[in-house]
Amino acid sequence: MSNESSAAPQYDVVIIGAGFSGMYMLHRARDLMGLSARVIEAGDGVGGTWYWNRYPGARCDSESYYYSYSFSSELEQEWKWSSRYPGQPEILTYLDHVADRFDLRRDIQFENTVASAHFNDAENYWTLGFDGSDETVTARFVVGAVGCLSLRNTPNFPGLDSFKGDWYHTGAWPHEGVDFSGKRVGLIGTGSTGIQATPVIAAEADHLTIFQRTPNFSIPARNAPLDAETAAEIKANYAEIRQRCRESGHGFPFETIERLASDVSDEERNSIYEALWEQGGFRFLAESFSDLRTDQEANDTAANFIRQKIREMVKDPEVAEKLLPFNHPYGTKRPPIDTDYYDTFNRDNVSLIDVRKAPIEAITPDGVKTADGEYPLDVIVFATGFDAMTGPLLNIDIRGAGGVRLADVWEGGPRTYLGLQVAGFPNFFTVTGPGSPSVLTNMPVAIEQHVEWISDCIAHMNEHGLTRIETTDEDQEAWVQHVSEAADETLFPKANSWYVGANVPGKSRVFMPYVAGMDVYREKCNEVVANGYEGFVTA
Repeated sequence: MSNESSAAPQYDVVIIGAGFSGMYMLHRARDLMGLSARVIEAGDGVGGTWYWNRYPGARCDSESYYYSYSFSSELEQEWKWSSRYPGQPEILTYLDHVADRFDLRRDIQFENTVASAHFNDAENYWTLGFDGSDETVTARFVVGAVGCLSLRNTPNFPGLDSFKGDWYHTGAWPHEGVDFSGKRVGLIGTGSTGIQATPVIAAEADHLTIFQRTPNFSIPARNAPLDAETAAEIKANYAEIRQRCRESGHGFPFETIERLASDVSDEERNSIYEALWEQGGFRFLAESFSDLRTDQEANDTAANFIRQKIREMVKDPEVAEKLLPFNHPYGTKRPPIDTDYYDTFNRDNVSLIDVRKAPIEAITPDGVKTADGEYPLDVIVFATGFDAMTGPLLNIDIRGAGGVRLADVWEGGPRTYLGLQVAGFPNFFTVTGPGSPSVLTNMPVAIEQHVEWISDCIAHMNEHGLTRIETTDEDQEAWVQHVSEAADETLFPKANSWYVGANVPGKSRVFMPYVAGMDVYREKCNEVVANGYEGFVTA
């Protein structure tokens, strides 16, 4: 496929995925740049993460008014968010509205899964093939807008096929929903998804058994309706809010905090934590002290505060102790926020099983068998997350110059330049790829910056009559080293997290996100352009 000579490619740009990234990329390429563009989407609707993740309690952990597009002031003013943290149905309705408002669907090819993407060296274009079809499409540029959290990670427990009940993965939830009433439900996984799903399933099920390997730190969300006065104030100040997001290290419009945990007394520090705990959300991490992710002693003050809160909320001391995080600093794994998570363990119909002490050995026809017993279940829910950041790309047979496979290049872990491109894969861009801030930021801010950079790059090439752009091995390796060194200056490497692929057996351990901040990263990307696309070779 990769070396066949043919006529000019069908499209200027083919985009894989119709989530936040793919929709904005289509709008930029088609409507603002006048390019021929096509989006290929596996689902039958737009939304990406928010199309697939319909599990009970699915809700954004960034606040609604800035977890949204900023490219259209008219869109900002016309859309009404109902609450502080939007639920999955509302976010999907928002994205459907965006697709309709900007007439995006006519250039989205739904219910098609990209199986292969091969580069034609002689002609400088890509050919993409699909699962279960002989159809192909060709394009000068390919943009992988596949999402960081889209390839499901389902544990390969022995006996799963024998289970007589129903089982589900939170990342592929039935669109019609699941009725848990009168059912004995087992939930495996206590990351962000499991923490969101637990209270909702517990309220409906006859009994919920939670299988926990690693307890996590969670902060209350304090979700509430977004009243008219607050909404009006937000809309009146949207330009300033967006600017604060773009200039911040984490993509949030929060106050920049310079103080260290050691700058204040124990009493004042606890007062700060208490106020932020009551306020809820990511502000606890972002607006408390600037050294929580770089200094272990500082981090301990926050971690111990949260542990004490867990002890206060959970009535059974033995259960509370099982829920206390013990093997990672606070904030070095995805920091969940919740609604009534710890309170749920006070319910009579909820049990907590520590599978670190008694691991799951098998799924039986009637339930889950651990080292110390069997738990009869009618339904099993896997809240076991994703093969994050690299999985969605490696799930496609991507072959670059000379037929080199991306899977081979990334066998020892992902290697990119700026999270935007991989050496040896010309004209192939990734949105929020490994090596960029991505999951450590408010995602729409990172997405818009990437899409705009890629769009500007393509426009630059068109203006100068260029047909091919690729990063170099040397610049890529220097960036990979820089990303690693930036992580090593923090506490992040102390956590066995999905940031390093620890949740996927056999996956190479490489710290994938760029921790220095969205502001630093944006400046670096701008500098690359100012220096004539430094680190890239064009032809």
